Amino acid sequence: MAKRRNLEQLAKFISYILGRNPAEFGLVPDSDGFVKIKDFIKVFAEEEGLKYVRRSNINEILITQPNPPVEIRGNHIRAKHRHAMPKNTPAQNLPKLLYTCVRRKAYPGVLENGIRPMGFTHVILSSEPEMAKRIGKRRDPMPVQLVVQTEISLDKGITFFKAGETLYLAESIQPGCFTGPPLPKQKEPAAKSDAVDEPALDRMPGSFMLGLKGKNARDKTPQHKSKQKAAVREKAFKKNKKQKRKRERPPWRQ
Repeated sequence: MAKRRNLEQLAKFISYILGRNPAEFGLVPDSDGFVKIKDFIKVFAEEEGLKYVRRSNINEILITQPNPPVEIRGNHIRAKHRHAMPKNTPAQNLPKLLYTCVRRKAYPGVLENGIRPMGFTHVILSSEPEMAKRIGKRRDPMPVQLVVQTEISLDKGITFFKAGETLYLAESIQPGCFTGPPLPKQKEPAAKSDAVDEPALDRMPGSFMLGLKGKNARDKTPQHKSKQKAAVREKAFKKNKKQKRKRERPPWRQ
C-alpha cells in the first residue's frame, strides 16, 4: 500500500511539472508539449527526496496506474492534460538583463559567432542567474554563464518570447549583445634549455661509448687509454734514466 501511495504521489507531481508549470523546473516543452526524458529525469536529481526517480519509476506508473497522467513517445514525455500550461507569447516589459549558460568547450565559438540553441529549438534564458545555472549544469557540470543585455538585443532585431514566470526564449543572440568571463589564458610552451656542447669523440668501428657528463668525468675511450699508458711508460723511463745517472761514479772518483 505504501509503495502504491508513493507512486500516486509521484504521478501527481509529474503531472504538475509537465502539465501546469514546467518553467518552474527549467523545462521548455516543444509545440506538442513534449520534453526529452533524459532532461526530465535530471529535474528529479535536483529535488531533495526525489533523486531516486529513474525512467523505470515512470514506466511503473504507466503500467500500474489505471489512468496515467503522462504518455511517452520514443525518448520524449508529456502530460495528457496540458490546458493549464502557459503558452509561449512575445515578451513584454523585458528585464534589462537575462542569463544563460553555455558549455565550456563551446564558449570560444560562442564569443565569436553568438549564442545558438543547444539541444533545443531556441536559446533558453532566465531572469534569475541561479535558474540559468541550474539549466546549464544539465549540459556541463561547470557551465559558463553569460549576461544578455536585452535593450541592445532588441535594437539588433532579436525577438524574445516568454516561456513561464522566469524563462524566456530567443532564436539566437548575436555577438555584442552579451558579456561573459574572459577566456582562460593558454599555457605557453616551456622554453627549451640550451644543451651543453660536449666535445665530439672519435669512434672506433664496432665500438660504442657512453657519454659521461661533468668536469670530473674520465674519458674511457680506447685512444685515451693508450695515451695514458704511453705517458706512464715515458715517465717510468725518465725516472729510471735519472736514477741510473745518479748511480754512476763521477770521473774524479774513478
